[in-house]
Parts: sequence; structure tokens; C-alpha cells
Amino acid sequence: MKKIVALVFLLAAFAAAARAQESRQDISISGFGYIEPYVASSTNVQVHSNTGIGALISYRYMLTPTAALEANYGFGYQNKLHYWVNPNNYNIPVRTEEISGAFVKYFVFKNFNPFVEAGPAGIIFLPIVNSGLQTLDSKQQTEIGALYGAGVAYEISPSFDIRAEYRGIITKVPTFGNQQFKTNKWYNIYEPAIGVAYHF
Repeated sequence: MKKIVALVFLLAAFAAAARAQESRQDISISGFGYIEPYVASSTNVQVHSNTGIGALISYRYMLTPTAALEANYGFGYQNKLHYWVNPNNYNIPVRTEEISGAFVKYFVFKNFNPFVEAGPAGIIFLPIVNSGLQTLDSKQQTEIGALYGAGVAYEISPSFDIRAEYRGIITKVPTFGNQQFKTNKWYNIYEPAIGVAYHF
């Protein structure tokens, strides 16, 4: 009887030790491109922009070996939104901040771990004030939208992987508090990203 109790105790200890060593969390840092599409609206407003760049910090908590919850903070470096309001053109330099969360589903193939994700997102559009913007009185704007994406993580060691993904954010086209920029449109911001993740 004592041997059985000792055996059960040892098995429980080994299981606890193995669980303690299992990586259930990771944090990643990525760089991304920030591509906003051309939008033409029924209000005679046209919007397009140049491509920006940014950085993304993500935290994932594994619920199971193939499912995780993710929290993100992203910061987009200056890009310009161009509004054409017949017959005038306006350029608004902008920085963006992203706060989002997602459910992530993994598909494990040895060292390759493809994944898909989806969840809510908030985007803060921050106009960069200059002499032109002072005359437009452009204001910071926060919009709620949705995040979706797909990518692949390649495991280079038990602690690190390289992560490449396509992310999309669906949100309203900003007006910066200026009614003449109103489009009544949603658009899809494209964010191809690549980075490295650390598991702990």
C-alpha cells in the first residue's frame, strides 16, 4: 500500500513539474505596414493615404495547446490621409494607436504553427497639429471596429518563434470632427506584420 501511495505521489509531482515547465504565455514584438485603402463616397468625398509603418506588442495566453486569448497594443508612425472635397484637397498627417483583443486558433504542424484570429479593436486617430491643421481644427478621433487575421509562427527554439501574419482592421473612415470629411463609409486597414515571440 505504501508503494502505491508513493507511486501516486511521484506521478503527481512529475505531472506538476511538467505543467510548470509548459509555456502557456508569450509576448511578441512586431513591425508592420499600415495600408489604408482608397474610399469614394456618395457624399462627394474621396479619401486615400500614403503607406505608414508601426510597431505592435502582443500578449497571448494559451487556453489549450491550440487556442489562445490575445491582447494587442499597436502604434502607427506618421502617415497622411488625403481628403478630396470638390474642389479642394486636404492633407492630414496622422499617428494611430490600436488597442485590440482576439481569440486565436492554432493548427500545429511540427515547427510550423499556422493560426487565425478575430476580435474587437479600438483605433485612435491622432492628427499631428501643424499650421494647416490649425485652420482645419482637426480633432483626435476614436473608432471601434474589428480585428481579423491569419499567419504562421515558426518555432526556432522552445522559447522563441518567428511570427509573420496578415492583420486587418475594419473601422469607420475618420472625419477628425470635420463634417465636410464625412463619408458614411467603413474601410479595411491592411497590416502585414513580422516579429519575434518569447514563450514563458
